[in-house]
Amino acid sequence: MDVPLAERQKLIEAVSTLPDEALAELASLVDYLRYKSAQSQEKKQGSSFLLSIAGLGSSGEQDLSERDEEVLHQEVDPIQGWNLKPNGPV
Repeated sequence: MDVPLAERQKLIEAVSTLPDEALAELASLVDYLRYKSAQSQEKKQGSSFLLSIAGLGSSGEQDLSERDEEVLHQEVDPIQGWNLKPNGPV
């Protein structure tokens, strides 16, 4: 959105007439407007959350829910069960 030079000049004149106590509040408002504008630009560029996480689950593995027993059989020792410590002398 292009603001004509005359509008900018009106804003500058309005700011110059503000009391010093209002300048801190105006600075906060301007910072917020900059932030809001940056967020708006980011959305226009298509960097949405959903697009950024698309493809995270595509590991190339087949559906593990169909092979859960096979996977657990490889992980669990038939005699000692599921152990966090490796077998052998300590």
